[in-house]
Order: sequence, then structure tokens, then C-alpha cells
Amino acid sequence: MLKTGGISLFLLLSFFYGIYSSGEKHLEAEHTKSVFVTEDTTSKDITLFFVGDMMGHEPMINAAYNSEKGGYEYAHWFQYIQENVHSYDYACANLEVTLAGKPFSGYPQFSSPDAYAKGIQDAGFNIFVTANNHSQDRGKKGVERTIAVLDSMKIIHTGTFVDTLTRDKNYPLIQEVKGVKIALLNCTYGTNGLVVQHPNVVNMIDTAEIRKDLKTAKDRGAQFIVMNIHWGSEYQRKQNSEQDKIAQWLADAGADAIIGMHPHVVEPMEILHPKNNPNKNVPVAYSLGNFISNQRERYKDGGIGVVLHIKVKNNVVSWNSWGYIPFWCRLGGSPRGYYSVPVSDWENHPERYNLNADEKSKISTFADDTRKLLLQSQEIRMK
Repeated sequence: MLKTGGISLFLLLSFFYGIYSSGEKHLEAEHTKSVFVTEDTTSKDITLFFVGDMMGHEPMINAAYNSEKGGYEYAHWFQYIQENVHSYDYACANLEVTLAGKPFSGYPQFSSPDAYAKGIQDAGFNIFVTANNHSQDRGKKGVERTIAVLDSMKIIHTGTFVDTLTRDKNYPLIQEVKGVKIALLNCTYGTNGLVVQHPNVVNMIDTAEIRKDLKTAKDRGAQFIVMNIHWGSEYQRKQNSEQDKIAQWLADAGADAIIGMHPHVVEPMEILHPKNNPNKNVPVAYSLGNFISNQRERYKDGGIGVVLHIKVKNNVVSWNSWGYIPFWCRLGGSPRGYYSVPVSDWENHPERYNLNADEKSKISTFADDTRKLLLQSQEIRMK
């Protein structure tokens, strides 16, 4: 056996590993090196990032138009978050517009320029969910053209489908991230009373169908299942009883995490426990609020990104921890646009944003409101 200074290398490494496993995080550099020698090589971490509603109100369409170039530009809207979004293994956004082509329009029946999807993609979001109450805004053409545009841009998406055959083949959406199969389910409470036209499919909140989808995901090898769900009451800062009921049902049925959209304001985050597995933790974020929107009123002028940390050890995949990042949506700047501003970055580096007095007041109010609401949840502060 090799020895170092009279102490066996085996004992030395065992000593350092014992320190590490006991919870001591601040090891000196030479100790850290020894720890890595004994670290389980099958252990890895995966980060999943989710943001809320990407809206497309008419003033947003107008603001994106570059008259000199005769086209629409969105890249600058995401300039302050792009580096951060690209750092995650998996980044998902809710596309709450159709890409139905001209004439472009905002509320109540959205159709945004194709460049909007490109701008979101370039910002680092590699997966879109499309099942929401505006999926059917432009009818059959809207559903099918949105899918075709996203496919042409090679943007991964789920929630709406050309027909049932396509859905059966591609749903649930399963992505392999660092060797782990992660399933994403997506559904909505409805489509504003507009009937989905045959043969198109917009996933609805149907527990019988969702139960089948959860089973299909597991049968196809999914190791972690996220439900991204469009639900709740608009502008209510606390989830309603129906959300509570559905969330518990999803946890009991096998969902590993639940991410909510639709109310256009941030709602609480909490941990649920399946009735048949009380030791399991299922994180639920009831509403992430607006990410990009022309809704300028208090509580509506921002949202949160949620980061899920997934731990893989000895081929066992489990939720490890999570946190939120507050973002405020600024209307203005140069060139004029709707900028997603990470709150903590503005607090640390206000010179980057050059906000005026009114904007400073509004972002501060949004930050305070959000932090008070999510007081029991961990905030991830950007540096």
C-alpha cells in the first residue's frame, strides 16, 4: 500500500471524505482535491428553469417594429437575462400567443410576428409550452401555423398538436438531459370558449387523460416528470381551492414538480407530499406571473423564474432544491422596448439600467411585494 508521510493514502482520503460528507462545505484547496478523488462519479446535478407568460399585446408588437429595417426585433428585450438563461441545462417559457401571421394583433386574439419566437429562443429558452387559453385565438390556422413556425426554427415545444397521431407519437415530451430522461406535460383549463377544431389538439386539464399521460411518460422511461399547467384565477395573488385540489391530485398521481401559469401575477410556492408517499417532496409554483407583458399595473408588471435543481446519484433521480428569481418588465429604454430586468442585478448594478425615478419606485415595489409573498421560499440572487 502506498504511504505518504507515514499515513496511508487510503486513510488520508477517507479522512477528507468524512469531513466532506459530514456537511463541511468550506474546505481548503488541497483538501478539496482529495475529496474529488473519492467523489462518486455517478453523481450529477441538473438545473431546470421555467418562466411565466410571454405575452404579445399590441403595444408590444408596435414597439418591436424597426421602421428602418422594415421588420420586428426582440433581441434587445432579453439582453439582461440572456447569459443567465443560457447557463441552465433546460429552459422553458410559456408562449401565450399564436404565430398565425398577419394581421398581427394583441388582446383578445393574439398573433405575434415570428421574430418574437426567435427572440425568445435566442435568449436561451430551448423549450416552449403552448397549451394556454390563447392557443385557439386564430382558430385552426393559428394552431397549425404556430406549430409549423416553431418546427422550422427547431424550437422544441409541447401542449398543442396538429392531430392525435402527432400527439400520440410526441407526447409526453421527453428530453434527455445529461443522460436523464425528463418528461414535460402541459395542459390548460380552456381556450376562452373557442372550440378546438378537428383534427387539432390542445391539451386540457382532464384527470383521466393526464393519468394516461403520466403512465405513458413512465413507460417510455421518464425519470422525472414536470407538469406545466395553465390554471387559476386571473390577478389573484393566492391560489384558489381548485388549484390546491388539482396540485394534490397531480402529486398523488406521480408528477415530480408542478409549474403554474395564467393568473398574470405571482402566486405562492410550496412543497406537497403524495398521500401514498409522504416522504416524497413535490415542489409546486402556483403562478410565475408575467415575464414579458404590457400589463403595467402593480403585481402584473413582472414575474419570477423558478430554478429546479435535480440530483442524480447512483442512478437515482430526485428533486434536490429550488429557488426563484424575480424579474420586472420595463417599458422604455433605448431602443424602446419591453426589457426583462432581473431585480437583484438592478439592485447590485443600477448603472447598467439607468432607470428613472418612477421606474425605480415601480421595480422596488414589485421586488418588495414578491419577496413578502414568497417569504418562505429561497430567492436566487443574480450577481
